[in-house]
Amino acid sequence: MTADTAAESLARLGAERVDHRFKGLPPDAGGLTVAELTGQRRNLFTGGFATPVLALSAERLEHNLKLMETYAARHGLAFAPHGKTSMAPQLFQRQLEHGAWGITLAVPHQVRVARAFGTRRVFLANELVDAVALRWIAAELDADPDFELVCYADSVRGVELMDAALRGTTRPVDVVVELAAGEGARTGVRTEAECAAVADAVAATRTLRLVGVAGYEGEVPKADTERVTAWLRRLVALAVDFDRAGRFAGLDGIIVSAGGSAWFDAVAEVFAEIPELSLPVLKLLRSGAYVSHDDGHYRKLTPFNRVPEEGALEPAFRLWTQVVSRPSAEQAFVNAGKRDAAYDLDLPFAQVIRRDGAERPATGVSVTALSDQHAWLATTPEADLEVGDWVGLGLSHPCTSFDKWQLIPVAEADGTVVDYVRTFF
Repeated sequence: MTADTAAESLARLGAERVDHRFKGLPPDAGGLTVAELTGQRRNLFTGGFATPVLALSAERLEHNLKLMETYAARHGLAFAPHGKTSMAPQLFQRQLEHGAWGITLAVPHQVRVARAFGTRRVFLANELVDAVALRWIAAELDADPDFELVCYADSVRGVELMDAALRGTTRPVDVVVELAAGEGARTGVRTEAECAAVADAVAATRTLRLVGVAGYEGEVPKADTERVTAWLRRLVALAVDFDRAGRFAGLDGIIVSAGGSAWFDAVAEVFAEIPELSLPVLKLLRSGAYVSHDDGHYRKLTPFNRVPEEGALEPAFRLWTQVVSRPSAEQAFVNAGKRDAAYDLDLPFAQVIRRDGAERPATGVSVTALSDQHAWLATTPEADLEVGDWVGLGLSHPCTSFDKWQLIPVAEADGTVVDYVRTFF
């Protein structure tokens, strides 16, 4: 897919009609194209939007994109942010415009979405043994010499399945051996000896090409700085050993990849220690949650808490809800629940109240539970809350926030909606 075609694919999102599929959008916008609605620059609070409605802050989104671009460049890291967080091609494109090497994804469907919108480099941070998906990827590689894809391998059996599915294809599929984060962790090879066996199996095929090593430090058991750093050094040592054994001969470079959203400072520190190898090393960071950040899980875990001199991410999501019931002085209910808000890591956080155009802190208001379509609020005596008030909720865990909304308004600080982000889950 050419750059022009990619731009055309993104532009076609603007031609999509606004209708019943997209919750929260103004009912009177039905029939308009997304581009036409965007051009109206409606206000989130006075422009006919219906609660509940999830919005992204335009300013905070741009801040986060710039901050991670700067951070990666400062530490000599290539950056392939994890696209599973948003599954939003518009955000993929903005990440690429902010210096990303490519986009990380987790499953073949996500690769299909990325390819439909012109993504040229994909790091598939997962094992891939499905024959149908492998043949589709091989066809994409054969049809587009500019398309690059790298995926994990963590077993000889997996390599055999990949090889069987790919026989007869033209370009080999690039793989990295995934080193497990420890016993009892998620996927990945448990020992260095087994890593060598997987690498040998790859070398014995014509359909696969070993290009590096990778893993996910977020799965290190009882993760702390010491344990994560020790595992990252194991990963680097594996790359060094593979290089000394000549396993990367004939390549242009070697990939060493790690980096979720909780430990990228440790990744930067250890990857800076990678010695000179026989080929240039692509030090590939894959953090994804940064794009929207959050008000809970990642606010607590972000590495910028440990290195504040490097900057700070800003939570960009706010879920706007409305009080629909106030049955007692101690309780209220708003009209958003599990269908609208992330709740797998933390409940939402009551942040602000809007009434008659004025906004104030949600003092004395907290979310105690979620039903499918309601949030349960506990209210203390100082809470000034009435039926009809809008309550802005902060969210925890971007990955399970984006996936509940297909078209998300992007609003400036004064409420002016300047864009709409389309997701594909």
